[in-house]
Amino acid sequence: MNEYQQKLYSLAQSQDLGGLSLRQIAKLIGADDKPQIVKHHLLQLEKLGLLQVNLDQGVIKPIKKGYNTSPSKSTFYSLPLVGAANCGPATLFADEHVEGYLKVSSKMLPRIKQNLYVLRADGPSMNLAQVRDNTTIEDGDFVIIDSTYKNPKEGDIVVAVIDGMATIKRYRNDKANEQILLVAESTEKFLPIFIHKGDDFVISGKVVDVIKKPKMKYL
Repeated sequence: MNEYQQKLYSLAQSQDLGGLSLRQIAKLIGADDKPQIVKHHLLQLEKLGLLQVNLDQGVIKPIKKGYNTSPSKSTFYSLPLVGAANCGPATLFADEHVEGYLKVSSKMLPRIKQNLYVLRADGPSMNLAQVRDNTTIEDGDFVIIDSTYKNPKEGDIVVAVIDGMATIKRYRNDKANEQILLVAESTEKFLPIFIHKGDDFVISGKVVDVIKKPKMKYL
């Protein structure tokens, strides 16, 4: 369990959370103004078999030992969609606001099931980068990120936040020149982004999979 899940589980054992709103619970665990984050982690705790959750009926309570302590056999996961990341220059703000949830079959996900989030790719700069098999990252695709991955290795595809803005690029460590390069892989020409010591630069996770945008209209 991550920090939010641990706090939620402890609270649920000590008080009745069912009568509280998601916003009220968010304040209790230090996630002010992020009720959707609370909803996401409550559902994850339910899947782990630790909580019984029915938000429509106001039920949030621990599952008694011996009743159902095994993880849920559900074959679907709800992954938070937290906006878009530019696949060109880093020109979009890295906004952690949860726009909604992408319900995905476990068969479509990597072996990692926890601490994943989704970004919508914006731009063509990674349309030649292969994440798995022959799957590339094209404009509008849903990119699945492992948020626990903060120390990239050479050649990883990462989400980088530069001056508060997000971009998806290939990570290259140019040790000879003491710099990091974030490199595009595209049918179009994009210059690398150069990162030096002291720059405002954070790795927000590693790209682990891609769900291709639907070819038909769905709205």
